[in-house]
Amino acid sequence: MKYMDYDVVHKRIGNRIFKNKLIKNIFLLSTLFSLLVLGILIYRVVVDSIGWLDWQFLTSKLSMSADRAGIKGVIAGTLWLMAVVAPITMFLGIGTAIYLEEYAKRGKFQAFIQTNISNLAGVPSVIFGLLGLTVFGRMFNLGSSILAGGLTMSLLVLPIVVVASQEAIRAVPGFLREASYGMGATKWQTTKNIVLPAALPGILTGVILALSRAIGETAPLVVLGIPALIMPVPDHIMDDFTALPMQIYYWTVDSVLTVEYANLAAATIVVLLLVLFVMNSIAIIIRNKFQKRY
Repeated sequence: MKYMDYDVVHKRIGNRIFKNKLIKNIFLLSTLFSLLVLGILIYRVVVDSIGWLDWQFLTSKLSMSADRAGIKGVIAGTLWLMAVVAPITMFLGIGTAIYLEEYAKRGKFQAFIQTNISNLAGVPSVIFGLLGLTVFGRMFNLGSSILAGGLTMSLLVLPIVVVASQEAIRAVPGFLREASYGMGATKWQTTKNIVLPAALPGILTGVILALSRAIGETAPLVVLGIPALIMPVPDHIMDDFTALPMQIYYWTVDSVLTVEYANLAAATIVVLLLVLFVMNSIAIIIRNKFQKRY
């Protein structure tokens, strides 16, 4: 009979504990390094925005003079853009996820659609800008209007909403569906009254995070030809507009010639970060609220 060699066992346990601590410390250092870089960036942006980010900056229109420039029209254009993106993304994204998970038959066609949606989620945003320029800007003659920008951004974030909604619907326990069918409910009644309420936290979280990405994207708007000129505040979806990321981009480029534009860009970045922080906080609040309910 072969007995256990306690010296070998003790040595192996010691090696495993050492490896565990080493990997743990490596991950900790990676996290701290990332936080350090993020902290430095935020610090620089906040410092550069001091003295420029005030009420006058938020309520004034764009101007050739850096001292009088504001982002009232930029904020309005961003809100108009989200007013187009949000309903289109929610309706098409959630509807597609419901069809694929609850109604589509498992087979080659369903797998083909699923694969393409997953691939679209990884396509560079500039490609969607080229698509939006070709289809919405030129084919439908929408130019650089709010509607063209909103439709382009909707295409960009639609795969994200579909995938997030599918994961949320897929996570609903099967016995809830079976209990509903056992009570005589139809497919749509079960989906509407059982599946969607249970999947709502994940769906809404995915939607808001997707909108957060849309509000911070620049490349599709640059390709679409969205200007950053001195223009009136947009009144409807067919007006030309500019958005926060676009204005940050142009002010950053122009800071080579006029140093003060770098401060304007920093102040606009702070506003954009605050908007993203609020949207992400709303996503967390909604998720926690509905998780307690369902």
